[in-house]
Amino acid sequence: MFLDELVNSRRRGVVAVEAAGDEAVFFAHDGDGFRKETVPFAPMLLLSAPEQLEDFPGTATLSPLSGEMTYRFLARFPSVEEYDRAVAHLRKNARGPYFLFRDLPQQLLQQEETRLFAGMEFRELRRLQFDLEVKTTPGFDFPNPEREGDEIIIVSMCDSTGWELALSQDNMSEKELIAAFVRTVAERDPDVIEGHNLCRFDLPYLETRAKRHKVKLTLGRGGATPKKRSSRFSLAERIVNYTRYDIYGRHVVDTLHLAMMYDVANRDLESYNLKYLAKHFGFASEDRTYIDGAKISQAWESDRRTLLAYALDDVRETRNLGALLSPSYFYQASILPMKYQDVVVRGSGSSLDALFVSEYLKAGHSLPLPEMARRYSGALTRADETGIFETVWHCDVRSLYPSILLAERWAPSRDELGVFLRLLDALRTFRLNAKDAMRAAKDPAEHNELQALQGTFKILINSFYGYLGFAQGAFNDFDLAEKVAARGREILTMMLDFLNGAGANVIEMDTDGIYFQPPEGVTDRGAFLKRIQNALPPGIEVELDHTYTAMFSYKSKNYALLEEDGTVSITGAALKSRGLEPFQRKFISNLVEFLLKRKFDAIPEMYRRMRDEIEAREMPLPELAKSESLNDSPATYQRKLAAGTGRRSAAYELAIRSKLDFQAGDQVTYYLTGEKKKVSVVDNAKLLSEAPAGERDENVAYYLNKLDELYDNFRPFLPEEKTPLGF
Repeated sequence: MFLDELVNSRRRGVVAVEAAGDEAVFFAHDGDGFRKETVPFAPMLLLSAPEQLEDFPGTATLSPLSGEMTYRFLARFPSVEEYDRAVAHLRKNARGPYFLFRDLPQQLLQQEETRLFAGMEFRELRRLQFDLEVKTTPGFDFPNPEREGDEIIIVSMCDSTGWELALSQDNMSEKELIAAFVRTVAERDPDVIEGHNLCRFDLPYLETRAKRHKVKLTLGRGGATPKKRSSRFSLAERIVNYTRYDIYGRHVVDTLHLAMMYDVANRDLESYNLKYLAKHFGFASEDRTYIDGAKISQAWESDRRTLLAYALDDVRETRNLGALLSPSYFYQASILPMKYQDVVVRGSGSSLDALFVSEYLKAGHSLPLPEMARRYSGALTRADETGIFETVWHCDVRSLYPSILLAERWAPSRDELGVFLRLLDALRTFRLNAKDAMRAAKDPAEHNELQALQGTFKILINSFYGYLGFAQGAFNDFDLAEKVAARGREILTMMLDFLNGAGANVIEMDTDGIYFQPPEGVTDRGAFLKRIQNALPPGIEVELDHTYTAMFSYKSKNYALLEEDGTVSITGAALKSRGLEPFQRKFISNLVEFLLKRKFDAIPEMYRRMRDEIEAREMPLPELAKSESLNDSPATYQRKLAAGTGRRSAAYELAIRSKLDFQAGDQVTYYLTGEKKKVSVVDNAKLLSEAPAGERDENVAYYLNKLDELYDNFRPFLPEEKTPLGF
C-alpha cells in the first residue's frame, strides 16, 4: 500500500492510544478480535542547553542530537508526572528556548514509530453515531440541560455496520434512558463516536443530565468517563470555540466540524444544518421524516412514532455525512503522529510540522527555532468582470505552489535533512499512483477507498506552501513563501496574458485557476488546453477541469456557477451570509438561480410577492426573525455593561426582560416591532415566542426597507426592462 512506503509503522491495526504514568496502551483490531498492548512510556521534550534542567529536582535523562540547530538535546522522563514537573520548572526558570510536544499521544506515536490505522481501510473503522431529542420548557426557544423539565426523551443510535436503535422515555425514565445508552456504547464498542454538533450540544447536554441523575457516563473503553476542556480551532479567518471531549480508547468526531472544514476549501455550503447538508450532498432519503425543531416537545406528546422515525433519520444522515467527509482525515492519521480527532481540528501547518519533527527525531537530529512571523504578498485574486456569463470554463493549475517548489527544487533554508522535498516528491508520486489505481479499480468499495486516499495526498501536498508561512512551524521560511507566491503570480499572469491574447473573456481569477469564456469558435477543450500548457514553463501542468453552463460574478470571490445538470453552487459571504434573516437568504438564493437560468421575469415577480407578503403581514414570522446564541449568562452581560466593557445586545436584553431562566448557551430568536424603517434593534426587539396569537406587530417598514435595499444591490444585473419601479 502507498502509505506503507511513505511512513513506516511498527504496528498494524492500531485504532487508539492512551498514555498515563509510566505506561501507554495501544488498542488494536486483530482479525475478528481486539487486543490491548501495554508498553513503557517515557515522555520527552527538547532543550537548547542541558543547563535548563540544572536545578530540576526530579529525574531526567538527556541525550545530545546531531547537528547544530537550536534544539540539540532530548530530555526523557520516567513518568508523565515527572514530565509535568519538568515543564512547570522550565516555565518558571526559563534559560533559553525549549520545545514541548502538543500532547502525549503525539510523543508516544513518534517514539514507538507507530501510526493509527496502519494497514486498515476506512470501512474497517467502527463508527457509532448518536443524537438526542429533548423537551423544551414552554416559553423558551431552545432547550437547556440545567432546567429540570428539559429532559432527554430519545437517544437514537446507529453505526457503520448498519445497526440501528432508538431508545426513548416511552418505556423508561430519563435516568434509565441514559444508563441504557451507556451500556449500549460499551456493547457496540466503537472506535469513534460521531454526532452532529456533538461537542456543543449532545455531549454537554448528556453530561449535565447524567450528573443530575447521578449516572456515570462510562463511555470509554474499560469503563472510563470522558474528560473535557475548552478548546478552539482555526477556520479560515475565524476561530471556533467548542468543548473538547476525550473518551478513553476512542475518538470523538463532530460532523459539524467536518462540514465546516469542507466549506473552507469548497465555499459552497449555505448552512451547516444536518438536513441541509444531507440534501446538498445528495443522501437525503425521499421518505425522510421532517419535524420542525420547535415542535419536538409537541410531537413527543402527540405523535411519538413519527418523532422516533425522525430521530433515526437524523443519525442515519450523520452516519452518511461522516462516511463522506471523514476518509481523508482517517488516511492523514495513518501518516501523521497524531490522534484521529486531533487531525480533524488541527490546521495543516500543525499537521505537517508534526510529520517533519517526527522525521528529524527518528534521525536523531536537532531542530531549529521557527522564524519570526511577518507579512508577505500572497496569491493573485481578482474579478475582471461582473454580471452573467454563459459557457464558462475553469482552467486550473495542478497544485500550483507545490509544483513550483518541485520544479525549482526550492526548500526551507533550515531543512538540513531534505525532509521537505523528499516528502513532497513522495506524496505527489503516491497520489498519481493512487489515481491510476482508482481509475483501474472495478470494485466500487476499492474505488472509493483509492479516491479518498488520493484526495488525502492532494490535501497534504497543497499544505506544503502554507506551511512555509506557518508561524509555529519549526521549518517555516517566510522569504521562500514570498518567493513562491511571486512565482505563482508570474505564472497566473502568463495564463492571463495568453487567454486575453487568444480572445478569451476572463471573468474571475483565484489562487490557482481562472474562470473564463473561451474565444469565439473554440470548442475543442483538449486542443485549447495544449495551447495554454505551451505558454507556461516546464513542470507546471494545467487542466481544464470543468465547464459551466453559466456563471454569475457579483464581485471578487463572490460568484455562483450553474452546472450542466441545473445544480447551482454559490461561493462567497456576500451571497450567502449567515448573518442575514432567513427571508433575505432565501431571496438571494432564488434570485441568483433565476439570473443564472435567465428567468428574469421571475425576479420582479418574486420581489413583488415577498414585498406583498411582508406588507400584508403574511410572511411567516420565523422567516423574519434572527437567532443568536448567548455566549455569556445574562448576569455576566450585565456586569460587563456596568463595567463599560460590553455593548447592548437585543438578545441579552430580551433574555433579561423575559424573567425566564436563560443561561449561557441558550438561543434567543427575535423579530423587530415599531413603525419606522430606521429603528434601534435593541429597543424594538421582541422574542419570537412572545409574538401575539392574533394581530401581528412586526415592523413592516423595517423589513420592507431590508428587502428593497437587498434588491437594489442586484438591480444592476437585471435587464432594464425587467426592473420594477415605483417602490
